[in-house]
Amino acid sequence: MSLDRIFNAESVAIVGASRVETKRGFQAIRTLLDEKYEGKIYPVNPKEKSVLGFRCYPKVSDIEDPVDLALITTPAKTIPAVLEDCGLKGVAGAVIIAGGFRELGAEGTKLEEDLIKTALRHNVRIIGPNTSGMMNLKTHLNLVGLHGTPKGDIALISQSGNMALTIITEATLKSRKGFSYYVGVGNESDIRFHEYLEFFKNDPDTNAVLMYVEGMREGRHFLQEAYKTTLQKPIVLLKSGRSSTGQRTAGSHTGALAGMSEVARTAYKRAGITVVEKSDMLFPVAEALSNLPPVKNNRVAILADGGGHATIAADILSDLEVEIPELRAVTQKKLKEILPFTAAVRNPVDVAGGTDSDPSLFAECARIILKDANVGGLLMVGLFGGYGIRFAESLTLKEEDAAHQMGKMVRKHDKPIVVHSLYSSAKPHSLDLLRYYQIPVYDSLDTACNCIGALAERGQYLKEYHAKVNFVFNWRAKEKPEGRRIIEKAMEEGRRVLLEPEAKALLRLHGAPMGKEAVATTADEAIEAFEKLGGAVAMKIVSPDILHKSEAGGVRLHLSKAGEVRKAFNEIKTKALKYHPGADIRGVMVSPMSTDGLEVIIGTKIDDQFGPIIMFGLGGVMVEVLKDVSFRVLPISLLSARKMMEEIRANSLLDGFRGLPPYDKATLSRLLVLCSDVVEAYPEIDRKPKEYRWIPLRLRSGW
Repeated sequence: MSLDRIFNAESVAIVGASRVETKRGFQAIRTLLDEKYEGKIYPVNPKEKSVLGFRCYPKVSDIEDPVDLALITTPAKTIPAVLEDCGLKGVAGAVIIAGGFRELGAEGTKLEEDLIKTALRHNVRIIGPNTSGMMNLKTHLNLVGLHGTPKGDIALISQSGNMALTIITEATLKSRKGFSYYVGVGNESDIRFHEYLEFFKNDPDTNAVLMYVEGMREGRHFLQEAYKTTLQKPIVLLKSGRSSTGQRTAGSHTGALAGMSEVARTAYKRAGITVVEKSDMLFPVAEALSNLPPVKNNRVAILADGGGHATIAADILSDLEVEIPELRAVTQKKLKEILPFTAAVRNPVDVAGGTDSDPSLFAECARIILKDANVGGLLMVGLFGGYGIRFAESLTLKEEDAAHQMGKMVRKHDKPIVVHSLYSSAKPHSLDLLRYYQIPVYDSLDTACNCIGALAERGQYLKEYHAKVNFVFNWRAKEKPEGRRIIEKAMEEGRRVLLEPEAKALLRLHGAPMGKEAVATTADEAIEAFEKLGGAVAMKIVSPDILHKSEAGGVRLHLSKAGEVRKAFNEIKTKALKYHPGADIRGVMVSPMSTDGLEVIIGTKIDDQFGPIIMFGLGGVMVEVLKDVSFRVLPISLLSARKMMEEIRANSLLDGFRGLPPYDKATLSRLLVLCSDVVEAYPEIDRKPKEYRWIPLRLRSGW
């Protein structure tokens, strides 16, 4: 059901309306009146005849006219009955303020389940429960009670009312930007994050989406919707719950799945979402992305009136993997013509006092720099806006003139300008002019750098968008008939795990370059396999009843003689039967030992929020000790596979180290994609277990 009737409601019932000024049922009506809400207001309370001049109804179903939305301010235990009545009236949605549901444990969970069953039965969509409310700034539908929220084009989605208040306050005090909508997600019991996102993606009054998330219930659907949204509009997201304490707090706050794992971080970025790690970066980055064109070539010029700020900015941008290119010779020549001979003009550009008597030179420098094809955006740092304050009042007009000129350059060159100013808090008119032209100004150098960095990241994402995958599985489209038979045979036998020979056969069917092996049922067959393979071998028990082979004594390594193979075969069977009497032993697998190369590991599992994911890293003990791994939500492309390898710290080992030849990363990339294809081909694979399914690999030079 569309959310339009909810967010653009033309009539609202206030359930729990009150004549007591301190109660939400009074404040909600007062706010709607003060904000000049354009729709109709219906107070509901069987104990009152009127509230603030409006007739009060005993129940929502007693209201004669249609009702789009209900704001329910009554206690948690009353809400299922209220929703039943809303359903009889045909109400489209309800905003439920009360807490006391899933976030409180088993009893609250049961109450929330009852609430949802009632809502589903009557097709009433729920915002919350445990929400701070929602606002439509265009129609003045304010069900939060927060006054003076600036109107603009950023949609704000938050699981915390306090975080929403922080963001709105920052916008009010430091920016000309404002909000199109605000919604407090609360427990996300019914309407999910991806549904809000779909609404804002299609909303003509929204140009960017800003999100504070503690946990979400349908992470894969969210990624799918974000993938479509970020092509049109930027999304900026802060995800809390990185620490164990943070996860515990988030859980008690919203009852949601929490935790900012590396899986989530990479998944969000892969969907084109700009992820910020600090709360004070959330609104500034959203402001920059909603105002400005992206940096299209990941190259930024720095224009400064002091070496210190220029150096720090260069360091921060380098950490953000933004390039700071040397300006073209013609650009440097033009800068030298207008700046003192002591000025640095390569990039960063330091005016070296050249603007002290004429700050309008900033505009001329910006114009010259933005014409440079090597430059995709400009970061200006230092004192601009404060020359009239610090040096002479007569310079104020020149600063304002420079602001006018720079304001017109963004659209002309289609390149962003971000400004850091020490005098931002003084609020000079020149800086307000920059904001009028939608050039953001920040008093923090770190913030300004992160904002231009976010514009560069978005530019890179849009440039590579065609190579992304959309997080949608086409189940069974890539399955092989022989592979299907392997799966079905195991299921017919009541098994949930494939035997190692079966798993290898499945991978081989899909093109994996698997090594040779043989399953021996007698010692003589084991010796025959050993002689055919040549060289040292490994031997492992094959039994559906023994999955942990080493614990059962079912593994022997580095066997290089026929006598060792015979002895190992007999010992493996004896110990296996001792470990699990009556075990179904299908044989012993004989495979060649690998003695050189680099061991890596590929694993898949079902993530609680995002479903099937894949992991890549160094194998053996390294994966446990160093935890040098990278993750992706499946399915993946070859581009994603290559980036997974580039992200691990040990990537240099794959490229060849100290004279060793490089490994075949192209084949390894195809193997990662192959594993993705296998999971997609057979939906039965690892649908319930949470542990990883590992594929250890030994890479040889040139493989």
